[in-house]
Amino acid sequence: MPGSKKTWRRINKILTTLFLGVVVVLMVIYARKINWEEVWEVIHNYNRSALYAACGLVVVSYLIYGCYDLMARIWSGHHIAKRQVMAVAMICYAFNLTLSTWIGGIGMRYRLYSRLGLKGSVITRIFSLSITTNWLGYILLGGVLFTFGMVPLPAHWYVDENTLRLLGIVLLASIAVYLWMCAYAKKRSVTVRGHTLELPGWRFALLQLVISSANWMVMAAIIWLLMGREAHYFFILGVLLVSSIAGVIVHIPAGIGVLEGVFIALLAGEHVAQGQVIAALLAYRVLYFFIPLLLATFGYLWMEGRAKTLRAHNENRQAEHKTAK
Repeated sequence: MPGSKKTWRRINKILTTLFLGVVVVLMVIYARKINWEEVWEVIHNYNRSALYAACGLVVVSYLIYGCYDLMARIWSGHHIAKRQVMAVAMICYAFNLTLSTWIGGIGMRYRLYSRLGLKGSVITRIFSLSITTNWLGYILLGGVLFTFGMVPLPAHWYVDENTLRLLGIVLLASIAVYLWMCAYAKKRSVTVRGHTLELPGWRFALLQLVISSANWMVMAAIIWLLMGREAHYFFILGVLLVSSIAGVIVHIPAGIGVLEGVFIALLAGEHVAQGQVIAALLAYRVLYFFIPLLLATFGYLWMEGRAKTLRAHNENRQAEHKTAK
């Protein structure tokens, strides 16, 4: 047994080193695709109050996303400290945005939460609730904006406005079905590959909708501010929703090129210069993707280094909780 433990520790260190190496390579590739001279020029010439407000909203958005995992903490009943949960969620979010859901949303959650003492079944409940929460807000906002024609499409685009309106109705209907299931469904769980996933109550589902919608709206507000509020806010929100689903379909890390392409196409009829759109999105990428990714890398290394101490602290908390019962 001692020999097998040492072997596993070596394998674990090798895998961690390889993972960090891959992260560094991907960050370098990502950084090389950004025109840093143009970014600096854009940021240097920005209205300072708008830039500071955008930075503040970036922090707000990451804190809101951290609440997804806090909700999962309540739902799954684990006792990891709240500040650790927030740290894991925000680190995973930064990696998720840039390196895909499989790496940030799922792989990194499994890695960090297991190091902090959670079982695989509990981690599955956490990321399933987090992913569901994120897309519930998207579906609700997309349903409202698309149904009421708040995202005018250019002529000869991939879909027409009637199709988009029909999609909006379908999205709203799916939200209604989800809420009905959370309130009245008799079968409350489904088992997937040995992991049991349960429906939350309807009040919890409403909280999911509110928190996730708030996060998407904050993200749109960041871009809106960086564009100098030249376009209508809800139009920017709608374009962000369209570009986000396009990025998921295309599977390009961080949606490089997809976000810009969709914004330029849909803002063609607005009184916003193409250069201003590109500049705003470059600044958005740096503030919302790149800087948080750098910070998340340091956060990940810190949590890896402190994992044993944090796990012991969590085990003591759980023991005290059981004693209190």
